[in-house]
Amino acid sequence: MTEPMPEQRVEPVLRAGMVAVVGRANVGKSTLVNRLLGEKVSIVSPVAQTTRNLVRGILTEERGQLVFLDTPGMHKAESDLGKLMNRVSRASVEGTDIALLVLDASSHPKIEDDGWMRRLMKEPDVKVLCVLNKADAKPKCGEDYRELWRTIAEEKGSQVEPTWITTSAIQGSGCKALLATLFELVPQGPYLFPEDVLTDFPRKLTIGDVVREKYFAVLKQELPHSLAIWVEEIDDSRQPWSVSGIVYVERHGQKGIVLGKKGSLLKKVQQEAERDLTEMYGVPMKLDLWVKVEKDWTKNFWILRKLGYA
Repeated sequence: MTEPMPEQRVEPVLRAGMVAVVGRANVGKSTLVNRLLGEKVSIVSPVAQTTRNLVRGILTEERGQLVFLDTPGMHKAESDLGKLMNRVSRASVEGTDIALLVLDASSHPKIEDDGWMRRLMKEPDVKVLCVLNKADAKPKCGEDYRELWRTIAEEKGSQVEPTWITTSAIQGSGCKALLATLFELVPQGPYLFPEDVLTDFPRKLTIGDVVREKYFAVLKQELPHSLAIWVEEIDDSRQPWSVSGIVYVERHGQKGIVLGKKGSLLKKVQQEAERDLTEMYGVPMKLDLWVKVEKDWTKNFWILRKLGYA
């Protein structure tokens, strides 16, 4: 009698690739990335152009690994900072496997959407996935974007055929289907980053972004793009971690707004940021922030470089 053959273990076929998440400002790119990762790596606010740097969020699971590049939203740039953000956004597509173009399906197409479609038609080696986001909101304008793509493709004689997915990053609908499609489109291959890495975004910039998010939530359109956070020092040798940093503004009149009455707003922002950062890093945090006027910092190359924007 013959011995039964030992059962052979079939190793799963891994897929891995880089995904550039692009689109105009305030279409929900950061919210979508955070939803897909199940963790917060990008700050979110209702104010356009919240993301200023290119943030890598890394999803690792049994199917493989997706590396998301969450880019600044394209917008009409008036300052050096705005121009740098647009340059980062445009360049992010080069060398990636998939361009994930996020579109606001609750509003009609704008000139930046037209520009992104034309840009992606020039990248025949990059697969394009168009996400009609905000499907939970009205009006329903998804067909307008499909028609815009068809019109531009006919005008340019482009053979680039995008894959279309409808999602709501806020509610999570369509996100499982989006992940399944992304894993189908990226090539077979080993992990690009270690399994336990969620982001390679520098810790100082992450902490600064969380503080900035808290200010955005309060100040809305009043001040946000004149405000930046520079984290000077992180002492993680004991708990709570001690973090010291500067809140930059451009005008003396803005200093009082950022401080609030008797420093109340600064204190509120510090407390809310400490709570979020404690959850993110799993250790207690203590922030020590002060406000500094740096005239026209958005036009100062050296300040922009220090803040990681240049």
